[in-house]
Amino acid sequence: MKKPVVIIGMGEMGELFARGFLKCGHPVYPLLRGTALDGVARETPAPELVLAAVGEDELHPLLASLPPAWHGRLGLLQNELLPRDWQLHGLFDPTVIVVWFDKKKGRPFVPVLPTPVCGPRAALVVQALEAIEVPCHAIPEDELLYELVRKNLYILTINIAGLRSGGTVGELWDRHRELAEQTAGEVLDIQEWLTQTRLPRGRLMAGMLEGFAGDPNHICTGRTAPRRLRRALNWAKQAGIATPVLQSIADELAATHPKQAL
Repeated sequence: MKKPVVIIGMGEMGELFARGFLKCGHPVYPLLRGTALDGVARETPAPELVLAAVGEDELHPLLASLPPAWHGRLGLLQNELLPRDWQLHGLFDPTVIVVWFDKKKGRPFVPVLPTPVCGPRAALVVQALEAIEVPCHAIPEDELLYELVRKNLYILTINIAGLRSGGTVGELWDRHRELAEQTAGEVLDIQEWLTQTRLPRGRLMAGMLEGFAGDPNHICTGRTAPRRLRRALNWAKQAGIATPVLQSIADELAATHPKQAL
């Protein structure tokens, strides 16, 4: 019998990954919101992987309460993820999945690019994703930061610029390129501060455009876009970074949708 995989959070992503692990012969223990993690960890102290499949807003409370027995078995898949997020909680060397596919309720997944996977249990995750025909590949540790920032740049640019432009990713680039480039530039300023690293901007912009080309019909915004803009502006304020384009989009949003005022 193969070791179990614990999945915390059973939304669309959690369910999809569960299917992959089951196809590979791993029992899956799904943990729902409110489950007492310490009790489960006492019963299952050494699972093959503990996959945190919760949203970005729930990640830090989860990591703060993660049982010590699971610290070396953690898997992460959130958007807007950076090393500082797990390091803040004294966690090191998690398995990180940079998700490049979209999964909506009642619909099949839509791949944008192959999903990079890094860390001690990358082979397990790749095997599970391949079992459900999700394009993916393992990457070395020295490529992880680039891949995380590239995905952050993509999702923040299309979500935030899309609050003004609307439409699809392809339309954003074809019809509102200056807006996309200016938004991306301010996003990268914030990412450099968050990572305390001089980032390869040209390579990251090219990588973002690979994502645009991978699914040009992808809708730019969703319900989380205003929260992403709010977080970005909060980081910029802390860092003392000027973000005139992001701020102007926030001002427009406040004027047209007062309930979403930042």
